[in-house]
Amino acid sequence: MSTVPPSEPSSEPSSGPSSEASGPSSEPAGPAGAVAAWLRRFLDRHGGTSGTVHLVDDGGATMRLAASVNIPDKVLELTAVIPKGRGMGGLAWERGRPVATCDLKTDSTGDVRVGARAVDAHAAIAFPLGAPVRAVVGIAWKDRAELDDAQTAAVTADVADFPA
Repeated sequence: MSTVPPSEPSSEPSSGPSSEASGPSSEPAGPAGAVAAWLRRFLDRHGGTSGTVHLVDDGGATMRLAASVNIPDKVLELTAVIPKGRGMGGLAWERGRPVATCDLKTDSTGDVRVGARAVDAHAAIAFPLGAPVRAVVGIAWKDRAELDDAQTAAVTADVADFPA
């Protein structure tokens, strides 16, 4: 298997109420816009083609989708609110560490939910921010690839400019 390629990220945004549009002038204002803009920059830095940011709600029982890029509408519906332990993001939150797959389409670990297979990507990682966890970031790449420890560390450490 290859490592994560430095592929060109797609400029096609996902559609739906929680998604980010391609131009800076069409991003939501305020904190939501800051998170959406951060996600786009983060994907660009790491060659990701799609991604999400979920913020832990005030009660700490669920996470709510704050931003997305290139996520199909059906997946947006399914991931608008995520409980701890559900899917890659919920597992990263529950475990307090990254959850990765070399291929969203064929993963058989049980970490990837069926709906995630609709994302036009293969290699992916979801990782928590903060202790206690305040957000989970998901990034996916177009190609199938194995993330080694150094790549995982580089991606998960590159959050100094996270706005929330």
